[in-house]
Amino acid sequence: MASQTHSTTEGTHEVIEVPPGEHGAGFPPFDSSTFASQILWLAITFGLFYWIMKNVAVPRIAGILEDRKDRIAGDLAAANRLKQETDAAIAAYEQALAEARNKAHGIAHDTRAKLKAENEARREKAETELAEKLAAAETHIAGIKTEALSQIGDIAGETTTALVEVLMGKAPTKTDLTKALKSAMN
Repeated sequence: MASQTHSTTEGTHEVIEVPPGEHGAGFPPFDSSTFASQILWLAITFGLFYWIMKNVAVPRIAGILEDRKDRIAGDLAAANRLKQETDAAIAAYEQALAEARNKAHGIAHDTRAKLKAENEARREKAETELAEKLAAAETHIAGIKTEALSQIGDIAGETTTALVEVLMGKAPTKTDLTKALKSAMN
């Protein structure tokens, strides 16, 4: 067997060469003399992994999937319950809103009717006061008119006497004056 020594700047390395016959028949998995033991160990390993998967991994995965399924079903049930509660709350809100609108319309109607009645009462009171003032004014005017008409005769007599005196130079007698005034007034 030959051995060689190589020198490099880093140091010396020794390389050992092995003759080709000492390697064996080849790659061990391809060696036909070891097939039986390889198949036995393959069956044992496969059986062990199968047992671990069947008794440990698959039940855990099934449990996890069942938990997720239950959680999802619970979440869906909770979501449906919350949706129903929300729908009920919206319906209650809309009903309360409609009742509030109706109540507001009723209050507005009552307020309008009350204000209309108050305004009508004030108007009637004002009309009554105006009618009383008008009646008092008409009575006062009638009194003044009566007084003025009663004095018309005296004023007309004085005015006629003064005019006749200026025109004729002498005043008329009281009886002539009264007759002339009565005929002129009728």
